[in-house]
Amino acid sequence: RLKKEGVSYHEIVDEVRSEFAIRSIKEDKYSFTELAFLLGFSEVSAFSRAFKRWTGESPHQYQIQTKSL
Repeated sequence: RLKKEGVSYHEIVDEVRSEFAIRSIKEDKYSFTELAFLLGFSEVSAFSRAFKRWTGESPHQYQIQTKSL
């Protein structure tokens, strides 16, 4: 079914992870360590790389930017 829709399971998981991470950082709900664990990353550095891929910024840069808005 996913193939028919032109999307993969990995793409859906990645999208859900990115949305949850962005929302959680905006709400200042979890530490980066907790967030990495909740999203299933083995290390904070892996989460940071993924977050930068999603947004173009590190989690810390993104957090600072959203707090100044």
